[in-house]
Amino acid sequence: MTTVGLIGLGAMGSGMASSLRRAGHTVQVFDVRREVADAFTNAGGTTHDTLASLGAACDVVVSVVVNAAQTEAVLFGDGTIPGCAASMKPGSVFVMCSTVDPNWSVALEARLEAMGLRYVDAPISGGAAKAASGQMTMMTAGKPEAYALAEPFLNAMAAKVYKLGDSAGAGSKVKIINQLLAGVHIAAAAEAMALGLREGVDPAALYEVITNSAGNSWMFENRMAHVLAADYTPLSAVDIFVKDLGIVLDMARATKFPLPLSSTAHQMFMQASTAGFAKEDDSAVIKIFPGIELPKGKA
Repeated sequence: MTTVGLIGLGAMGSGMASSLRRAGHTVQVFDVRREVADAFTNAGGTTHDTLASLGAACDVVVSVVVNAAQTEAVLFGDGTIPGCAASMKPGSVFVMCSTVDPNWSVALEARLEAMGLRYVDAPISGGAAKAASGQMTMMTAGKPEAYALAEPFLNAMAAKVYKLGDSAGAGSKVKIINQLLAGVHIAAAAEAMALGLREGVDPAALYEVITNSAGNSWMFENRMAHVLAADYTPLSAVDIFVKDLGIVLDMARATKFPLPLSSTAHQMFMQASTAGFAKEDDSAVIKIFPGIELPKGKA
C-alpha cells in the first residue's frame, strides 16, 4: 500500500491534507508548528517529529511550503536539522507544490534523480477554500514512473490535474504565467476600486455593478470583497506577489521579453510592502492610492 506524507499545514496544505483524508488515505504530516500537526492528526494519521522520519515512512511526499528556499530546507535540511531527501526510499516521489523559478525546478529534478528519487513539478492554484474542498488546480510535469505512484494522491487533492510535460519545468512555467495574470488582475481591481472611491461612487454599488458586467474578473470579485469588508487577513499576502511577480519578470528577462503590465503591478506590490502592508492580504495593494477613504466594514 502506497503511503503519503504532507509537509506544511498552512492555508493550502491543511486543505490538501483534509482532501487526502476524505479520499480514504491515511495522511502522515509534518509542520514546524507541532500543535498544528497534532490537531490535524487527532482524527487519524501520524505526526512526525522530524522531516527525516516522515521521509522514511512515505512513498510519496507532498511539499506545500512558501518558496524554493523552504523547499530546499525541507529536502536537504537547513544546517541545523536534516531534511527528508536522505531518508526517502529509492524510487519514492517528491511532489513540489510551491511557486518557483522553472529553471530551479528542472535542476531539482536532476538532483533528486541522482539520489534515486522521483519528482513531480506540481504548483497549485485556487485558494484555501478550493484546497479544502479538493477543487483546486494542479499544474504538473514529471516522468511517467513518478505519476504512477503519485497520481492517486494528486487526483484526491485537485479537481483538475493538468499533465504538461514529462519532465520538470513545464508545470512551473504555466503557474508563473497564471501568477502574472493573478497579480495584474489584483492590481487592476485595486486601481478600479480606488478610482471609484476617489470619485465618490458607493463602493458596494460599484462592486455589485462590476461583478455583473463585462469588466469583472475572478480577482476583482474575490479580492474587492475583502476591501469592502475592511478585512485584510492574509489569505494570500502582499509579499507573495512581490515574490511571484519577481519570478515572472526574472523568467522573461532571461529571454529579453517585455512585460510592461507585470512590471507595473510588481512595483505596486513592492510599494505596498515597503509601506508596511507586506503581511496583509494582497488586496491591501489598494492602500497605496492617495486621497481615498477605504471602507471600514461593518461595526
